[in-house]
Amino acid sequence: MSTTFYSNGKLFISGEYLVLDGADAFALPTKFGQDLVVTKGENQIIEWKSYDYDKQLWFENVISFDEVINNIDSEVETVKTTLINILHEAYLLNPEFIKQSKGYRITTNLTFPRNWGLGTSSTLINNIAQWTKINAFTLLKNSFGGSGYDIACAQNNTPILYRIENNFVEPVIFNPDFTENIHFVYLNKKQNSKTAIQAYNRHKDQNLAKSVAENNKITNAILNAKTLKEFAYAVEKHEIHLSNIMEIKTIKEIAFPDFNGTVKSLGAWGGDFVMVVSKENPKDYFTSKGYDVILSYDEMILQE
Repeated sequence: MSTTFYSNGKLFISGEYLVLDGADAFALPTKFGQDLVVTKGENQIIEWKSYDYDKQLWFENVISFDEVINNIDSEVETVKTTLINILHEAYLLNPEFIKQSKGYRITTNLTFPRNWGLGTSSTLINNIAQWTKINAFTLLKNSFGGSGYDIACAQNNTPILYRIENNFVEPVIFNPDFTENIHFVYLNKKQNSKTAIQAYNRHKDQNLAKSVAENNKITNAILNAKTLKEFAYAVEKHEIHLSNIMEIKTIKEIAFPDFNGTVKSLGAWGGDFVMVVSKENPKDYFTSKGYDVILSYDEMILQE
Protein backbone atom coordinates (compact mmCIF):
# COMPACT_ATOMS: atom_id res chain seq x y z
CA MET A 1 0.00 0.00 0.00
CA SER A 2 1.32 3.44 -0.91
CA THR A 3 0.52 7.03 0.05
CA THR A 4 0.68 9.88 -2.46
CA PHE A 5 1.40 13.55 -1.76
CA TYR A 6 1.08 16.33 -4.35
CA SER A 7 2.17 19.96 -4.62
CA ASN A 8 1.49 22.70 -7.17
CA GLY A 9 4.11 24.48 -9.21
CA LYS A 10 4.33 28.30 -9.16
CA LEU A 11 4.82 31.48 -11.13
CA PHE A 12 6.00 34.68 -9.43
CA ILE A 13 3.95 37.50 -10.98
CA SER A 14 5.06 40.48 -8.88
CA GLY A 15 7.24 41.21 -5.88
CA GLU A 16 10.27 39.17 -6.91
CA TYR A 17 13.44 39.90 -4.94
CA LEU A 18 11.77 42.59 -2.82
CA VAL A 19 9.69 39.90 -1.15
CA LEU A 20 12.88 39.00 0.74
CA ASP A 21 12.73 42.46 2.36
CA GLY A 22 9.06 42.32 3.34
CA ALA A 23 7.27 43.32 0.14
CA ASP A 24 3.96 41.83 -0.95
CA ALA A 25 4.30 39.10 -3.57
CA PHE A 26 1.58 38.08 -6.00
CA ALA A 27 1.92 34.53 -7.28
CA LEU A 28 -0.11 31.96 -9.19
CA PRO A 29 -0.12 28.18 -8.66
CA THR A 30 0.20 26.25 -11.89
CA LYS A 31 -1.64 23.26 -13.32
CA PHE A 32 1.76 21.56 -13.33
CA GLY A 33 3.33 20.10 -10.20
CA GLN A 34 4.95 17.06 -8.65
CA ASP A 35 3.84 14.11 -6.58
CA LEU A 36 5.68 11.90 -4.12
CA VAL A 37 4.60 8.29 -3.62
CA VAL A 38 5.69 6.54 -0.43
CA THR A 39 5.65 2.75 0.04
CA LYS A 40 6.97 0.70 2.95
CA GLY A 41 10.45 -0.75 2.46
CA GLU A 42 13.07 -2.75 4.34
CA ASN A 43 16.69 -2.76 5.51
CA GLN A 44 16.77 0.77 6.97
CA ILE A 45 17.14 2.34 3.53
CA ILE A 46 15.23 4.64 1.22
CA GLU A 47 15.08 3.43 -2.37
CA TRP A 48 14.49 6.64 -4.33
CA LYS A 49 13.45 7.12 -7.95
CA SER A 50 12.56 10.41 -9.64
CA TYR A 51 10.78 10.65 -12.97
CA ASP A 52 10.49 13.58 -15.37
CA TYR A 53 7.22 14.59 -17.04
CA ASP A 54 7.84 12.13 -19.90
CA LYS A 55 8.20 9.20 -17.46
CA GLN A 56 11.97 9.11 -17.98
CA LEU A 57 13.95 8.20 -14.88
CA TRP A 58 16.31 11.11 -14.16
CA PHE A 59 17.51 10.20 -10.68
CA GLU A 60 17.84 6.91 -8.82
CA ASN A 61 19.72 6.13 -5.65
CA VAL A 62 19.68 4.34 -2.31
CA ILE A 63 19.96 6.38 0.86
CA SER A 64 20.60 4.73 4.20
CA PHE A 65 18.84 5.84 7.35
CA ASP A 66 22.31 6.49 8.78
CA GLU A 67 22.99 9.03 6.00
CA VAL A 68 19.71 10.80 6.79
CA ILE A 69 20.41 10.88 10.53
CA ASN A 70 24.02 12.05 10.29
CA ASN A 71 23.87 14.11 7.07
CA ILE A 72 27.22 12.81 5.90
CA ASP A 73 28.99 15.75 4.31
CA SER A 74 30.35 15.81 0.78
CA GLU A 75 32.40 18.58 -0.75
CA VAL A 76 30.71 18.00 -4.08
CA GLU A 77 27.05 19.03 -4.22
CA THR A 78 25.04 16.39 -6.04
CA VAL A 79 21.36 15.51 -6.32
CA LYS A 80 21.91 12.83 -3.68
CA THR A 81 23.70 15.08 -1.17
CA THR A 82 21.04 17.78 -1.64
CA LEU A 83 18.29 15.23 -1.05
CA ILE A 84 20.06 13.85 2.03
CA ASN A 85 20.32 17.37 3.42
CA ILE A 86 16.56 17.94 2.98
CA LEU A 87 15.75 14.60 4.59
CA HIS A 88 18.19 15.29 7.43
CA GLU A 89 16.53 18.63 8.18
CA ALA A 90 13.15 16.86 8.11
CA TYR A 91 14.56 14.28 10.54
CA LEU A 92 15.69 17.02 12.94
CA LEU A 93 12.15 18.44 12.92
CA ASN A 94 10.45 15.06 13.32
CA PRO A 95 12.69 12.00 13.73
CA GLU A 96 9.72 9.63 14.04
CA PHE A 97 9.49 8.99 10.30
CA ILE A 98 12.90 7.33 10.54
CA LYS A 99 12.66 5.86 14.04
CA GLN A 100 9.34 4.13 13.39
CA SER A 101 10.11 2.71 9.97
CA LYS A 102 11.98 -0.26 8.52
CA GLY A 103 12.56 1.52 5.22
CA TYR A 104 10.87 3.23 2.30
CA ARG A 105 10.46 3.02 -1.44
CA ILE A 106 9.81 6.48 -2.83
CA THR A 107 9.06 7.74 -6.33
CA THR A 108 8.53 11.32 -7.45
CA ASN A 109 6.77 12.29 -10.66
CA LEU A 110 6.93 15.70 -12.32
CA THR A 111 4.16 16.84 -14.65
CA PHE A 112 6.41 19.47 -16.25
CA PRO A 113 9.94 19.40 -17.69
CA ARG A 114 12.27 20.01 -14.74
CA ASN A 115 14.20 22.72 -16.62
CA TRP A 116 11.07 24.89 -16.75
CA GLY A 117 11.68 26.29 -13.28
CA LEU A 118 8.12 25.85 -12.05
CA GLY A 119 9.20 24.47 -8.69
CA THR A 120 11.03 21.15 -8.86
CA SER A 121 12.62 21.85 -5.47
CA SER A 122 9.71 23.60 -3.75
CA THR A 123 7.21 20.90 -4.70
CA LEU A 124 9.65 18.27 -3.42
CA ILE A 125 10.16 20.09 -0.13
CA ASN A 126 6.43 20.58 0.38
CA ASN A 127 5.75 16.92 -0.41
CA ILE A 128 8.46 15.75 1.99
CA ALA A 129 7.01 18.05 4.66
CA GLN A 130 3.54 16.56 4.14
CA TRP A 131 4.94 13.05 4.33
CA THR A 132 7.01 13.67 7.47
CA LYS A 133 4.33 15.84 9.11
CA ILE A 134 6.43 18.98 9.55
CA ASN A 135 6.15 22.65 8.60
CA ALA A 136 7.18 23.09 4.97
CA PHE A 137 8.24 26.72 5.43
CA THR A 138 10.59 25.68 8.23
CA LEU A 139 12.00 22.85 6.13
CA LEU A 140 12.63 25.26 3.25
CA LYS A 141 14.35 27.75 5.55
CA ASN A 142 16.57 25.07 7.07
CA SER A 143 17.56 23.51 3.74
CA PHE A 144 17.30 25.63 0.58
CA GLY A 145 16.39 29.03 1.94
CA GLY A 146 14.34 31.57 -0.01
CA SER A 147 11.23 33.63 0.58
CA GLY A 148 8.74 30.77 0.83
CA TYR A 149 6.26 32.06 -1.77
CA ASP A 150 6.78 28.86 -3.76
CA ILE A 151 5.76 26.76 -0.75
CA ALA A 152 2.64 28.92 -0.44
CA CYS A 153 1.79 28.17 -4.08
CA ALA A 154 2.48 24.47 -3.53
CA GLN A 155 -0.17 24.47 -0.80
CA ASN A 156 -2.85 26.66 -2.39
CA ASN A 157 -5.10 26.20 -5.41
CA THR A 158 -5.91 29.87 -5.89
CA PRO A 159 -3.93 33.06 -6.60
CA ILE A 160 -2.14 34.27 -3.49
CA LEU A 161 -0.67 37.36 -1.91
CA TYR A 162 2.37 36.36 0.14
CA ARG A 163 4.48 38.15 2.74
CA ILE A 164 7.64 36.66 4.22
CA GLU A 165 6.85 37.88 7.74
CA ASN A 166 5.29 34.90 9.51
CA ASN A 167 4.84 33.32 6.07
CA PHE A 168 1.62 35.28 5.61
CA VAL A 169 -0.60 33.89 2.84
CA GLU A 170 -3.82 35.48 1.61
CA PRO A 171 -5.88 33.86 -1.15
CA VAL A 172 -6.90 36.57 -3.60
CA ILE A 173 -9.29 36.84 -6.52
CA PHE A 174 -7.62 37.24 -9.90
CA ASN A 175 -9.88 36.35 -12.76
CA PRO A 176 -9.86 39.25 -15.24
CA ASP A 177 -11.74 38.97 -18.50
CA PHE A 178 -8.50 39.49 -20.46
CA THR A 179 -6.68 36.29 -19.50
CA GLU A 180 -6.81 35.27 -23.18
CA ASN A 181 -4.31 38.11 -23.71
CA ILE A 182 -1.81 36.62 -21.24
CA HIS A 183 0.73 34.00 -22.32
CA PHE A 184 3.81 32.44 -20.77
CA VAL A 185 6.97 31.87 -22.81
CA TYR A 186 9.89 29.68 -21.77
CA LEU A 187 13.26 31.33 -22.43
CA ASN A 188 15.06 28.03 -23.13
CA LYS A 189 17.24 28.27 -20.05
CA LYS A 190 16.82 27.70 -16.33
CA GLN A 191 17.88 30.46 -13.99
CA ASN A 192 19.71 29.81 -10.72
CA SER A 193 17.62 31.49 -8.02
CA LYS A 194 20.46 31.61 -5.48
CA THR A 195 22.73 33.44 -7.94
CA ALA A 196 19.96 35.86 -8.84
CA ILE A 197 19.28 36.65 -5.18
CA GLN A 198 22.97 37.33 -4.61
CA ALA A 199 22.89 39.81 -7.49
CA TYR A 200 19.85 41.52 -5.97
CA ASN A 201 21.54 41.82 -2.58
CA ARG A 202 24.50 43.56 -4.25
CA HIS A 203 22.34 46.07 -6.08
CA LYS A 204 19.29 46.81 -3.94
CA ASP A 205 19.10 50.46 -3.00
CA GLN A 206 19.43 51.78 0.51
CA ASN A 207 15.89 53.16 0.71
CA LEU A 208 14.22 49.79 1.00
CA ALA A 209 11.11 51.08 2.71
CA LYS A 210 10.34 53.30 -0.29
CA SER A 211 11.07 50.48 -2.75
CA VAL A 212 8.84 48.06 -0.84
CA ALA A 213 6.01 50.59 -0.66
CA GLU A 214 6.25 51.22 -4.41
CA ASN A 215 6.24 47.48 -5.09
CA ASN A 216 3.11 47.02 -2.98
CA LYS A 217 1.37 49.87 -4.79
CA ILE A 218 2.18 48.34 -8.19
CA THR A 219 1.21 44.84 -7.05
CA ASN A 220 -2.15 46.19 -5.92
CA ALA A 221 -2.61 47.82 -9.33
CA ILE A 222 -1.80 44.53 -11.09
CA LEU A 223 -4.29 42.66 -8.93
CA ASN A 224 -7.08 45.17 -9.41
CA ALA A 225 -6.63 46.09 -13.06
CA LYS A 226 -10.01 46.20 -14.79
CA THR A 227 -8.78 46.41 -18.36
CA LEU A 228 -5.95 44.94 -20.41
CA LYS A 229 -4.47 48.42 -20.77
CA GLU A 230 -4.40 48.99 -17.01
CA PHE A 231 -2.86 45.57 -16.43
CA ALA A 232 -0.15 46.02 -19.07
CA TYR A 233 0.70 49.47 -17.69
CA ALA A 234 1.09 48.15 -14.14
CA VAL A 235 3.21 45.21 -15.32
CA GLU A 236 5.51 47.53 -17.30
CA LYS A 237 5.82 49.81 -14.29
CA HIS A 238 6.87 46.83 -12.17
CA GLU A 239 9.58 45.89 -14.69
CA ILE A 240 10.96 49.42 -14.75
CA HIS A 241 10.91 49.69 -10.97
CA LEU A 242 12.91 46.51 -10.47
CA SER A 243 15.17 47.28 -13.42
CA ASN A 244 16.20 50.51 -11.68
CA ILE A 245 16.89 48.69 -8.41
CA MET A 246 18.87 45.87 -10.05
CA GLU A 247 20.65 48.24 -12.45
CA ILE A 248 20.01 45.91 -15.37
CA LYS A 249 17.86 46.21 -18.47
CA THR A 250 14.46 44.58 -18.66
CA ILE A 251 14.06 41.36 -20.64
CA LYS A 252 12.10 43.24 -23.31
CA GLU A 253 14.90 45.76 -23.77
CA ILE A 254 17.46 42.96 -24.02
CA ALA A 255 15.69 40.38 -26.15
CA PHE A 256 12.36 41.63 -27.51
CA PRO A 257 12.57 45.39 -28.18
CA ASP A 258 10.44 45.12 -31.33
CA PHE A 259 7.59 43.21 -29.69
CA ASN A 260 4.23 44.97 -29.73
CA GLY A 261 3.19 44.24 -26.18
CA THR A 262 4.47 43.80 -22.64
CA VAL A 263 7.05 41.23 -21.55
CA LYS A 264 7.70 40.63 -17.85
CA SER A 265 10.32 38.48 -16.16
CA LEU A 266 8.90 36.07 -13.61
CA GLY A 267 10.90 35.16 -10.53
CA ALA A 268 14.66 35.16 -11.04
CA TRP A 269 15.42 37.51 -13.94
CA GLY A 270 17.22 36.07 -16.94
CA GLY A 271 15.66 32.64 -17.28
CA ASP A 272 12.69 30.34 -16.96
CA PHE A 273 9.38 31.88 -18.06
CA VAL A 274 8.29 35.39 -18.98
CA MET A 275 4.73 36.66 -18.98
CA VAL A 276 3.58 38.21 -22.24
CA VAL A 277 0.65 40.62 -22.40
CA SER A 278 -0.57 41.55 -25.87
CA LYS A 279 -3.70 42.22 -27.88
CA GLU A 280 -2.66 39.77 -30.59
CA ASN A 281 -1.63 36.14 -30.15
CA PRO A 282 2.17 36.30 -29.64
CA LYS A 283 2.99 32.74 -30.76
CA ASP A 284 4.20 33.61 -34.26
CA TYR A 285 6.51 36.32 -32.94
CA PHE A 286 8.18 34.18 -30.27
CA THR A 287 8.37 31.10 -32.46
CA SER A 288 10.22 33.17 -35.06
CA LYS A 289 12.70 34.11 -32.33
CA GLY A 290 13.33 30.46 -31.45
CA TYR A 291 11.04 30.16 -28.43
CA ASP A 292 8.69 27.25 -28.98
CA VAL A 293 7.21 26.76 -25.51
CA ILE A 294 4.33 29.24 -25.39
CA LEU A 295 1.44 28.49 -23.05
CA SER A 296 -1.81 30.34 -22.69
CA TYR A 297 -3.05 31.47 -19.28
CA ASP A 298 -5.62 28.67 -19.27
CA GLU A 299 -2.99 26.07 -20.13
CA MET A 300 -0.60 27.20 -17.39
CA ILE A 301 -2.56 28.50 -14.41
CA LEU A 302 -4.51 26.40 -11.94
CA GLN A 303 -8.10 27.56 -11.72
CA GLU A 304 -10.68 26.09 -9.37
